[in-house]
Amino acid sequence: MVSFDARLWQRGGKSEEQRRTAVEVMQAALEAVDPYQAVRRHLRLDGEQLVTDVASYDLDAIERVWVVGGGKAGAPMVRAVEDLLGERIGGGHVNVKYGHALSTHIVRIQEAGHPVPDQAGIDGSLAIVDILEQAGANDLVICLISGGGSALMSLPMQPVSLADMQTLTSQLLAAGATINEINAIRKHLEQLKGGRLAQLAQPAAVLSLILSDVVGNPLDVIASGPTVPDTSTYRDAWAIIERYGLAQEIPGTIAKVLRSGCDGGRPDTPKPGDPALERAQNVIIASNSLAADAARLKAEELGLNTLFLTSYLQGEAREIAQVLVAIAREIRDSGLPVPAPACVILGGETTVTLRGKGKGGRNQEMALAAALAMEGLDDCLIACLATDGTDGPTDATGGVADGTTVRRGQDLGLDAHAHLGKNNAYPYLAAISDLLMTGPTQTNVNDLALIFCW
Repeated sequence: MVSFDARLWQRGGKSEEQRRTAVEVMQAALEAVDPYQAVRRHLRLDGEQLVTDVASYDLDAIERVWVVGGGKAGAPMVRAVEDLLGERIGGGHVNVKYGHALSTHIVRIQEAGHPVPDQAGIDGSLAIVDILEQAGANDLVICLISGGGSALMSLPMQPVSLADMQTLTSQLLAAGATINEINAIRKHLEQLKGGRLAQLAQPAAVLSLILSDVVGNPLDVIASGPTVPDTSTYRDAWAIIERYGLAQEIPGTIAKVLRSGCDGGRPDTPKPGDPALERAQNVIIASNSLAADAARLKAEELGLNTLFLTSYLQGEAREIAQVLVAIAREIRDSGLPVPAPACVILGGETTVTLRGKGKGGRNQEMALAAALAMEGLDDCLIACLATDGTDGPTDATGGVADGTTVRRGQDLGLDAHAHLGKNNAYPYLAAISDLLMTGPTQTNVNDLALIFCW
């Protein structure tokens, strides 16, 4: 079970009871998307048949099984496949984020950088390419994909360098680009994205088991779609660069590759109907909706009136915070959309446009912005969490806010407005024990925002 830092609720009285309830709901959500269990639910043996939701494979006819992939949930996914197939696995390599490795028997786990790629990720990606080049027509490549896979399986095409990709990633993140936009660009600069992994695996069969961390679960966006046809083009990628005013800012090698692709000087990624991907199957085994529904069921069990509002939550974090508080106030004033005691659940992923050089993440920023809007609002709590346990470049999972968050900070001499203005939510929430802390959860299905009113 995922454990939350107890400082969150150790305050006594009604507030402690309310926060414990919120934690139970969040724990239920995270447990529902446990990667090990997700793999075992969607991959099973029936005699010598390996059965999935979309296809079955006769293991007697398969010479070798290879396991490759990347993402924050990669290690427990590998364990599930190893426990199921054992010595049938010929070898494999999966990249995970630093701090997310687990011991495995056959498949090598390599830690690497996220969200900005590093050399370890490139080394691991080269190891994946080596495996794919060994795969034959009678082999099966099982690809394990989860959130973070795009950064973790980084392998730039020439003449783009690792430093170029690091610079580009930082520029896009700072500009507030969405993961869909970032991945559309990555697919046109790298060798394993946009269907190219499946292309390299030819003539082997490919089965991808996917833990979705993208709003709406578009297969071609999750981890930049390494085993699915790509619907984006070089022109789309360049349009995103221009949209954020980065055409003159990005590294010259990247501009050169994208412009060459726009002019037809480079082959685009495999598109729908490409025969190179006809032996590739893709199965989503867990998603944000699954986590949100588990939260709803737990909240109902605890006696709350519940509503799962959306899994498409997107936008600037501090602006979305205003919507969350508006819902809380409506519940308090009119009993709509559900009467108190209530739990309204929203899923998705927001973005942050950096204005300062503080420490925080999108969920911490959303919580602090919500706190400013709900000052004095009694018996309401808003929790914002990243399901992977790491919100932005911090060790926090997210943050919570209630009607006392601003006042408690003031009592310590802290200015919530100033901290938000500098994107510095982490130290503020930490000082008043309103940070959510779990450590890595070994899963990743976007974010959850939960509105509680009693």
